[in-house]
Amino acid sequence: MWFCECACMSEPLPENPLCLENQLCFSLYSAANAMVRAYRPYLEQLQLTYPQYLAMMVLWQQNGISVKLLGEQLHLDSGTLTPLLKRLEAKGLVCRGRSQQDERMRVLELTADGLALRESAMSIPRQMFCRTGLAPAQLTELKQLCDQLWSQLVE
Repeated sequence: MWFCECACMSEPLPENPLCLENQLCFSLYSAANAMVRAYRPYLEQLQLTYPQYLAMMVLWQQNGISVKLLGEQLHLDSGTLTPLLKRLEAKGLVCRGRSQQDERMRVLELTADGLALRESAMSIPRQMFCRTGLAPAQLTELKQLCDQLWSQLVE
């Protein structure tokens, strides 16, 4: 056994630290890839990629949000976010404009098609919940742990 030098760990870590099956990162990576693949058939019906779906979910909650705030909520930099938004705009789902309070700030407004797409997407969360096979309490705990892990790693 080997031990972590940080004070937060009193438990020994696995015997072979380089064994793939002992890696949390691999489990998270594999689960994230499987989750995105599971979303694919539902999102194809909406003609959205998974990152576009995430952006649309934010916009359905906060229409008129700034590009900067959207990037912060999605944890995406502008180099990743800009092409995604251009594709949503080309699909006629969003319009990028200027803030009336600050012309330097770009804001996003849903088009009528973007607003209408929300209705088609309403069934996806329940379908994905059923796909997981987990109880609501398990999903809540898993999400909380992932959020906690993300917060710790980005500090």
